Amino acid sequence: MRAPGLDLVKWLAMLTMVADHLRFVWPQADGLFVVGRVAFPLFCLAIAVNVARNEAGPLCTRSNLRYLGLMLVFTVLSEPVYRWLDSGSLTFSIMPTLVLGLLVAWGVHYQQGLARLLGLAALISGWLANDRLMYGLPGVLLPAGWLLARRHGGAGWLVPCLLAMAGNLTNGWLREHLLAPFTWLVLSAALFAIPLGVALLRCTKAEIPAVGRWGYAFYPGHLVLIKLMGGG
Repeated sequence: MRAPGLDLVKWLAMLTMVADHLRFVWPQADGLFVVGRVAFPLFCLAIAVNVARNEAGPLCTRSNLRYLGLMLVFTVLSEPVYRWLDSGSLTFSIMPTLVLGLLVAWGVHYQQGLARLLGLAALISGWLANDRLMYGLPGVLLPAGWLLARRHGGAGWLVPCLLAMAGNLTNGWLREHLLAPFTWLVLSAALFAIPLGVALLRCTKAEIPAVGRWGYAFYPGHLVLIKLMGGG
């Protein structure tokens, strides 16, 4: 069933992501980087909600295989587009981090050995590729962190909060300038995304267009558009 609150989460994630990437067109707009720190935690929340809405029964259902298949297809499609826009980037696009995050979340949610094996493999991959992944290993763990926080509540909410901030500290400049006001703005934005996502999910009567499967194509599509606008 359609969840208006989840659509709100997805729309805000996409809008803040676009705002962040507009820096390729207007490099002097540093404030857009801060705004963009909201996007990744919300995308991870969307993954956690999609995983949790299925009962912890069989892993290899048609919907799960379709979900993973679409993620993998658009991971492959997005990488050359991302390189076209940002040829100097030292990391992959955001998609590999999200795919590994999905597998770790499956390992937490499902009790089957296959799910645990995939989750463990994704966890090890995130650790080994920490320097090449956007948001690194903390980013890979964030969807599972959301799952655990929504399941247990209480102090469990510290997990996604800490992971959201730690993911940003994989950025070398931020890590080397921990006391800079800009760094604290970035970490505050990442932290703010957690209660914001919770609040958006509670908007069950929001009238907003649904984000369908076209949302998978939005990532590479908007990168192409920004490049054509003069980005990179």
